[in-house]
Amino acid sequence: MLTGGSPDVVVIGAGPIGLATAWRCAERGMRVTVHDPDPGSGAADVAAGMLAPVSEAHFGERALTRLLVASAAGWPDFAARLTERTGLDLGYRTEGTLSVAVTADDLAEAERLWAYQRELGLPITPLRPAELRDREPLLATRLRGGAYAPGDHQVDPRRLVAALRVAVAAAGATVLPRPVGSLDEVTAAGARVVVAAGCGTAQLTGLPVRPVKGQVLRLRAPGGAAPGFRHVINGYVDGRDVYLVPRHDGEVVVGATVEERGDLDVTASGVLELLRAATDLLPELGEYHLVEARAGLRPGTPDNAPLIGPLPGRPEVLVAGGHYRHGIVLTPLTADLVADLLVTGVPDPLLAPFAPDRFGPPNPGRSGRAGIGPDRVGPGGRPDTE
Repeated sequence: MLTGGSPDVVVIGAGPIGLATAWRCAERGMRVTVHDPDPGSGAADVAAGMLAPVSEAHFGERALTRLLVASAAGWPDFAARLTERTGLDLGYRTEGTLSVAVTADDLAEAERLWAYQRELGLPITPLRPAELRDREPLLATRLRGGAYAPGDHQVDPRRLVAALRVAVAAAGATVLPRPVGSLDEVTAAGARVVVAAGCGTAQLTGLPVRPVKGQVLRLRAPGGAAPGFRHVINGYVDGRDVYLVPRHDGEVVVGATVEERGDLDVTASGVLELLRAATDLLPELGEYHLVEARAGLRPGTPDNAPLIGPLPGRPEVLVAGGHYRHGIVLTPLTADLVADLLVTGVPDPLLAPFAPDRFGPPNPGRSGRAGIGPDRVGPGGRPDTE
């Protein structure tokens, strides 16, 4: 651990990916400074925290699925190491995910995806309605079928950020509550720069990162009891998608809308859509308390895959952004790959499909919604809701 002097690495963004990258770099002996005007207020403050390489494996995204599987495989060690370093509970849970379908049309759509996932060799097991309710007795009786993904886990992103901030400080890195308006502000002293700024990546780098709005709800079981279900529930409900994520402390996260918009407004229609789908799956949720409704912006790219690697024309700048729905699950692997690249100068072959130059040269006039600073979208894109 090195302290004092000018930083070797400047990380822009104190979301999970930025903080994890700073931690990994500091543990490798680099002097690290993290810039963020409001640390911890971005993606992780809203995200559900699903670690779902199987449930999030979609048609035409084989390279992304390989990345998700590789990062999810590293999560148990990452969580154990972070807890050991900090003594903090991350809310990491391994019960797995149940995907469920309500109507015949929902089931037909879901079965196509499950068949594709099995073709990729992913662990997912179809279940009949009675088998679903054996696992979760409170599921609605009108379900047509489902599937179980034992390797899809979860973590509490708010706890994750809190632990990463402790680990970063213990490793000797510095977090500065300071905005960054341009890359030139932080490259002038000769430091390498990592841009982990969510939607703010667009203005800082000129790369094609767009905001995708997601509305997310938090419910709480009456009396402070634990929720009446253990698994993450990924539901197909009359053509709508919804997920339900239970926490030991009684919280249930319900999400999320997908809207090609850049505002942060919570709408009556968004809340209604989520609550209707959630209670169609688990009727008892109608008795839970609605304690929070938030909207945030996922940092999406044209192919919905992340941008990880050198910024075209700026080899001193590495990008770790555009993670869209996958920022939490990809945190450990992104951090390690970026830290290794800073040390060796050689990108891991796993990064080839995610190089920032795959969409052509950056457009300096591009703006996802603005950079990192006052009245702008914060690091992490607020949020990558999953």
